[in-house]
Amino acid sequence: MICDLHCHTTLSDGSLGIEDVIAQAKRMNIDWLSITDHDTMASFSRADVLGERAGVKILHGVELSAWDKARNSKVHILCYAPSKPNRLEGLCLKSCEIRKECSKEMIEKVMENFPITQESILKRTTASKSIFKQHIMRALIDYGYALEFYGDLDRELFNPKNGSCYVEREYPDVNFVIDLIHTAKGVAVMAHPAQYDNIELLEELARNGKIDGVEVGHFSADKKCRSELSAIAKKYGLIETGGSDFHGLYNKVPTHLGSEVTTKENLDRILKLAASMK
Repeated sequence: MICDLHCHTTLSDGSLGIEDVIAQAKRMNIDWLSITDHDTMASFSRADVLGERAGVKILHGVELSAWDKARNSKVHILCYAPSKPNRLEGLCLKSCEIRKECSKEMIEKVMENFPITQESILKRTTASKSIFKQHIMRALIDYGYALEFYGDLDRELFNPKNGSCYVEREYPDVNFVIDLIHTAKGVAVMAHPAQYDNIELLEELARNGKIDGVEVGHFSADKKCRSELSAIAKKYGLIETGGSDFHGLYNKVPTHLGSEVTTKENLDRILKLAASMK
């Protein structure tokens, strides 16, 4: 059984729509797919219909933005199978607004240095619930200022530490986000801890019984990191997931649907835990 529990569409910062993503999952013989767009659950009903038509089982998912206040760093939490998703709508709207505010400031900074228009950026966001850095880079590529999304210009403009046009604000506190996921009767899994250096936070949350699982299978984690994450998962009885984090044209590294997977055992644990919360 092939289970890819992390991918994105044009509803957030992916380049392919729900239809294309599910069609590709079918071609890849993926049995279970979770579309986990950032801070939006708009895929749920459409994915159910298209998944059933294609013979791909859909696990409802959303990747929620959060903030580790103790370490002043970003953290992403995957929420799976919330039976009361309406309880997450306010959080999603708030996080999308935070991202839009940051992106609009970044767009203004970019336009001060490059003769591109706001329209050239926004036309790439028509399906998205927010505005992402990738949409800005797409416009810069369209007009010949770069050849790639994650090259020298991206680092110059959008490096989180010293990018000349980078803007970031705090998202809702991670503990609040996890509590809200559980209020929505969903399963809370920390996404790619290596990407934002969240391993210390992961162990803290696990020790306090706050988090349900951790994404071990992700391109950002090397062999040593995966071993460390698995050890933490085993120590605290966490579910171990994996997913491609597919974004299509906007991928950070070459990655395709099904390139990272969740085992059937761990999928069953998610389904069982979600069912027990109803």
